[in-house]
Amino acid sequence: MPEKNIEAARMPSLARPGAMLGVLLMLAAMVSVFWSQGVAARGLPDFTELVEDNSSAVVNISTTTDPGSQSSGFHGLPFDERQLEQLPPFLQDFFRGPQSPFGGSPRPQQPRRSMGSGFIVSADGYVLTNNHVVEGADEVIVRLNDRREFSATIVGTDPRSDMAVLKIENGEDLPVVSVGRSRDLKVGEWVFAIGSPFGFDYTVTAGIVSALGRSLPSENYVPFIQTDVAINPGNSGGPLFNLEGEVVGINSQIYTRSGGFMGVSFAIPIDDAMNVFRQLRDKGTVARGWLGVLIQEVNRDLAESFGLRRPRGALIAEVMPDSPAEKGGLEAGDIVLEYNGEDVQLSSDLPPMVGRTPVGESARLTVLRGGDEITLDVAIGKLPEDGDDAAQPFTGSRDNSAGAPLGLSVEPLAPETARSVGVEGGVVVAGVDRGPAFEAGIRARDIITEINRQQIRSVEDFRSVVRDLPENRAVSVRIVRQGRAIYLVMKP
Repeated sequence: MPEKNIEAARMPSLARPGAMLGVLLMLAAMVSVFWSQGVAARGLPDFTELVEDNSSAVVNISTTTDPGSQSSGFHGLPFDERQLEQLPPFLQDFFRGPQSPFGGSPRPQQPRRSMGSGFIVSADGYVLTNNHVVEGADEVIVRLNDRREFSATIVGTDPRSDMAVLKIENGEDLPVVSVGRSRDLKVGEWVFAIGSPFGFDYTVTAGIVSALGRSLPSENYVPFIQTDVAINPGNSGGPLFNLEGEVVGINSQIYTRSGGFMGVSFAIPIDDAMNVFRQLRDKGTVARGWLGVLIQEVNRDLAESFGLRRPRGALIAEVMPDSPAEKGGLEAGDIVLEYNGEDVQLSSDLPPMVGRTPVGESARLTVLRGGDEITLDVAIGKLPEDGDDAAQPFTGSRDNSAGAPLGLSVEPLAPETARSVGVEGGVVVAGVDRGPAFEAGIRARDIITEINRQQIRSVEDFRSVVRDLPENRAVSVRIVRQGRAIYLVMKP
């Protein structure tokens, strides 16, 4: 009898009305979850065929540098010095030290080696990679995934875009990638990379396009593609593919605080890369368009002071003498809103637009000047080598009263200083106290050339303009600091 009671107690729920229905509903819910997960899994891209079809045209690039070569950098590791610096300090010490299997500083006579990635873009053996992969190399070896190895020559390099073009010698039946169009990319679409991170050949990683048109301090003429594809030292120069199996970018840089991948990587758009490739292949050099202006971002306060409803465009802080911009009628204080029909939303949008314009071609710019939109046609010049002029020491007598309402004191600008920084007049900031000027970012030794869109050529001009400034409204201030002009916003 007790045995029957125990057995009955084990299954009370099935004996109650509706219990079986509850169990069935729970089972149905579980089936629904598993089914939805299966559908979601089936919706994810399958990269297997894409990798099989495209990996043959991806190459591993190894370089050897004679330690006695004057052009050599440090290449004593399976990746280059630029990538080494992104590693944690203890790994840097390992690869540079005597325990390094790749030859560290205690063995300076050993050949220095580096490794990267690349891809073949033509059947006659042209290969694209990063400049920092082959920079200073005396010997370049290209290895395919079928284990064939070829010597390669460096056809040309372009440090501005961090690109290099190689040519495989005596290659036959070479596989070639399919080149796509990076301008068709959309944020959120799937992409994948093939490369040799840390020397592990033909590693495949995948992710999505995180952003487009990123500007980096090192290369402001390249509108980088940002992705979350895992890129590490050794991936440099390798291809970024879309789901059509087309190359849409060249993996170039990562953002990291640890030395490894942190979810942010950058690729050179293939449209820009192929333009550089053709110029290096045909001419050996790259000519970029040049406008001859210094620009800055338009923030909310600047937009208000210039009469814009919202921040947009590129504010011209300075027009260089005898530049295409000066000849075309551009002026400091103009805000470029459109370039050849393309909207300029951020100041970083403008340099790539100008850079890809053929030298000598005319570009149409829509600019905001004095509250009105005007159109100018400017003949684009050739980008010169970088140069920078420093400001000269300031001299003159100080006027402590002229800028007292703003919390600053000024002095006349000496003619020789004006000539050295390329301005026709202005006043020198001799000192700054707490007040509107300090809060705007104005500092001692700045040269003020314009306030509230009015030219400042002398202390008298400065005093007159300051006296009539509107209260509680943002006004623009143009200053020249260390030879460079910028606009600041001040609220008297």
